[in-house]
Amino acid sequence: MDTMLAGRFYVDSKKFLVEEVPVPVPGPGEVLVEVKAAGVCLSDVHLLDGTLPPLFLESDAVTVGHEVSGVVHTLGPDLKRGLTVGTRVTLEAGKSCNRCADCARRRPCSRFRTAGIDYDGGWAQYMVTPEETLVPIPDSLPFDQAAIIPDAVSTPYAAVVATAGVRPAQSVGVWGVGGVGAHNVRLARLVGAAPIIAIDPLLSARERALTFGADLALDPTAPDFAEQVRAATGGKGLDFAFDCAGVPAVREQAAGVLGRGGLLILVGITPRPLTITEGLTFNYMMKQVRGHYGATPEGVVELVQLASSGRLDLAPSITDHIPLTDAADAVHRLENKIGDPIRLILVP
Repeated sequence: MDTMLAGRFYVDSKKFLVEEVPVPVPGPGEVLVEVKAAGVCLSDVHLLDGTLPPLFLESDAVTVGHEVSGVVHTLGPDLKRGLTVGTRVTLEAGKSCNRCADCARRRPCSRFRTAGIDYDGGWAQYMVTPEETLVPIPDSLPFDQAAIIPDAVSTPYAAVVATAGVRPAQSVGVWGVGGVGAHNVRLARLVGAAPIIAIDPLLSARERALTFGADLALDPTAPDFAEQVRAATGGKGLDFAFDCAGVPAVREQAAGVLGRGGLLILVGITPRPLTITEGLTFNYMMKQVRGHYGATPEGVVELVQLASSGRLDLAPSITDHIPLTDAADAVHRLENKIGDPIRLILVP
């Protein structure tokens, strides 16, 4: 039997190993993709440290990785899209369960599975995926840039465009300008937000956010932080605050600098409780909080088009390329912000 290298996480023991496993075989409606690039995300870190447990995993181990690009290698039976071997693709970061009542009624799945968490992902030489998750990419779009679109870029894209609905000249604050937040800044600028304020305790992250399109970059620990936000927004406060860090203190601070009718968008995920201690003024100012998770299928397609047409240059987002065999080192670098990475790319 043919084997391949894969980065496997064992849920019960919480061990992560890059090891030899059988090459998977695509079933009906599935395709085997030869992986060319796979991103390393904070969600991967949280999976490995136990703070993001799989909800729908049907075994005791899973191949990690939900940001994947590659080439169609083998076609399974009963395909409907006319895909061909050799097609360059990026993969949506999850799939519908095709079992729940919502799937039966052709509505958004209520038990959506995330690749690399609920089923085997792309920290491997090959990955099986349903044909509906494949998004073709042109030859002009490098695999490393295509790989990060299905989460690092499409998650903030959906947050900005769909969950928040940011319009030109509306003010935006982005807390945590790492892998997701840096793209949140770029996408807010793409839709015309102004001003865009990046907030991060790391000086290097703030400086990078300015090059990515932020109008102002602030240290959240500054004693006059709230005054700086009010000054930048003409005393009105923010129209939108995006928490890309998933930190309770961030949410508390962000809620406090929202203007009338302002929205706090929870992009970063955390198992810790959401608490907002602001009292009457939260009601009086008619502020709101909206949860956000993941991307939309149409968002991935749209971003491939934007990146391919030159409207969105993702080259600056690629911090380093790392062999799949050194996946544990990549996790360590991201977890400890060594080199302040945006996206580290695993290469099988």
